Amino acid sequence: MNEKPICGRCGSILVVEGAPVTPMDISDATFLREVLTYSGSVLVDCWAPWCGPCHAVEPIVEELAAKYAGGIKVTKLNVDENPLTASQYNIRNIPTMLLFKEGKLIQTLVGALPKEEVERHILAVMRMN
Repeated sequence: MNEKPICGRCGSILVVEGAPVTPMDISDATFLREVLTYSGSVLVDCWAPWCGPCHAVEPIVEELAAKYAGGIKVTKLNVDENPLTASQYNIRNIPTMLLFKEGKLIQTLVGALPKEEVERHILAVMRMN
């Protein structure tokens, strides 16, 4: 299984310069630009500072952001500070992770899931044509 984006023709690993290796904080104001109009895959980690399970998932999200840098954009959305986006995507429980491909919501993952499960969903979205 490849962890980085690969060329569809030759199969070589693509290098994406400047890809963030840590999750990017996003807001209601930046959601459109950073998620909905982004041409690739995006993971949105919906969380709140008071949420214990959110803090438990945080190292997993950070590890996956570094591992798949250039293959998927990993973002964090504080639902307390960004109620419009949280409401629009019906976020009722946190942590919730939203997986987007080319601006379309593909998958919603609810709860503190193991890294392997989140990674499986990331790879499935990255492989979608």
